[in-house]
Parts: sequence; C-alpha cells; structure tokens
Amino acid sequence: MDEMMKDVMDPVMGEEGCLTGCMTGKGCLIYIVIIVIVAILAMKFPMVMPEVSLPAEPVFMVLGFAVTNTLLATWLTMSLLIVGSFLLTRNLTIIPGGLQNLVEWGVGVLLDLCERTAGQWGRKFFPLVATIFIFLLICNWTGILPGFGTVGLIHEAHDGGYTVEQLSILGVKINILQPGEVGEHETGWIVHSFFRSAATDLNTPMALALISVLMTQVIGVQAQGLRYFSKFISFKDVLGLIVGPLELISEFAKIISFSFRLFGNIFAGEVLLGVLAFIIPYLVPIPFYGLELFVGLMQAFVFAMLTLVFMSMATVGHGSASEEH
Repeated sequence: MDEMMKDVMDPVMGEEGCLTGCMTGKGCLIYIVIIVIVAILAMKFPMVMPEVSLPAEPVFMVLGFAVTNTLLATWLTMSLLIVGSFLLTRNLTIIPGGLQNLVEWGVGVLLDLCERTAGQWGRKFFPLVATIFIFLLICNWTGILPGFGTVGLIHEAHDGGYTVEQLSILGVKINILQPGEVGEHETGWIVHSFFRSAATDLNTPMALALISVLMTQVIGVQAQGLRYFSKFISFKDVLGLIVGPLELISEFAKIISFSFRLFGNIFAGEVLLGVLAFIIPYLVPIPFYGLELFVGLMQAFVFAMLTLVFMSMATVGHGSASEEH
C-alpha cells in the first residue's frame, strides 16, 4: 500500500517541484533583467548631485519681477484645481458614480470632521480648512512628478558645477548635465528647474500660516466680540497680566511652527529623493516616492486640522467652562 501511494504521489511532487523551480528561475531572470536595464541607464544617463538651494530660483522676469520656479508650481496647482473643479461639476448626477462618488466621499469626510470638531461652527470653517488641505495636498504631490527639480534652464555656476553634453532627440537639441569635476579654468553649469514644489519655498508655508492665524483672530472676534482680546490684555488680576503676553507670544509662535513644520518636511523629502537618485539611480528611490506621498498627505492634513482646532478654540472664551459649571 505504501509503495502504491508513493508511486501515485511521486509524479505530483515532481510536478510541484518543477513548478516551484520554474517560478524561482523566472523570478531570478526578471530581477537580472531589471538590474541590467538599470545599469545600462545609469551608464548612459548618469545622475548628478542636485543643487541644494534654500531660496527659489528665478525662471524669467516680468516687468522687473522675478517669476520663480516655486511660483510657477503654485500657479500650476491653482490651474489644476480650477480646471479639475470645472470638469468635476459640469455633469453632476443625483446618484454619483466613479470619480464624482470618490470626490463627494472625500468632501463628506472633511465636512464631518469639521462639524465634529467645531460643532455649529463646523460648516463655517469648512471652506477654509478644505481649501488649505486640498491646495497643500496637490502642491506636495505634484512636487514629486518627473521633471520637478530636474528639467529647466542651465545657468553658469558661481562655484563648481558640472559639464554639459548636448543630445539631439527627434531633432530637438537638449543639454544634459554630466557628472565630474570642472577644471580650474572651465565653466561649470547648474540647472534652475522650471518647477519646484511650492512648499519648499518658505514664503508659501508662511503665507498660509499668516492666513490661518489671522482668520483665527477674526473668528474669535466674531464669536466673542471684543471680549476675545481679554485673553491678551486683562487687568482683572495679576495672573491675567502675566498670562496675557504669553498668549500673544503663542499666536506669533504658531506662525513659525506652521511654516517650518511644513517647509522642513517637504524640503527634506525633496533633498532625500535627489540624493538617493544620485547614489543609486533609477531603482532605489522608487519606494521612497511612496513615503513622500504619505508625508505630503499627512503634512496637508496636519496643517488643515491645526487650523480647524485653533479656530474652534477661538470661539470659546477663557473661563467659559467654569461659568457654565
């Protein structure tokens, strides 16, 4: 009986072993092909170390005003939002489906979050909170698109830089930076990209932070009237004289924390992707793009939610809870 079972099972086990071996062999072959392609690309199109520049680079001038790559990225985000809003709302249906259903679900989640956090003020806060979240989300996600930070105009480097090789693709001449040290009497070149993530320019996070903090004060006055300013200046007791200036300082501190939190995370992510693409190009940076998608989402969410929380707190005066009890 045992010999009969062995005769029956041996062909099956043999086929499974062959199948496993074939699958393993195919997997190894795929990995080898990918590595060879990456090696060829790395040799044919070597990467250069990106220029780490805190200020945004000017792309062109308009009436003496420098239009920077971060400003162009901001205009691109605004254009995407305007065109996307038009396309999404021109053929609305009572029973949503597809993309309309997804967008309505997202808007519903934001609205529900605003109402749960701010109560009766939730719908009033919703337009500003949703605008900040969607704007920052598109800004952060477009910043990792191919061409951002890498395609632009070459400029003479003040110090160092790279050599330039000219290629002709479909009759169009393109200059490509090549790695390697520039000679002592040679001119080095760097790229000023056409687009760079808007949040990597400190002006953008600071402008949004100013809007957030200013609207918090406006909401506080609307909800409490002039009594709102009593948290900054109060002559009722000694404690009020001490706490008031601290509250005022904390409002200015919000601008700094808002700005540098967003700027630092997005700028660091951009530098990380650039450095990884230089060290091991074309393959290793891919998983980090997923990480940057998550970071971009979380930074937009944190900025919008903190704005919502601060505005909600502004509607409640000091001592309100104790007065109710």
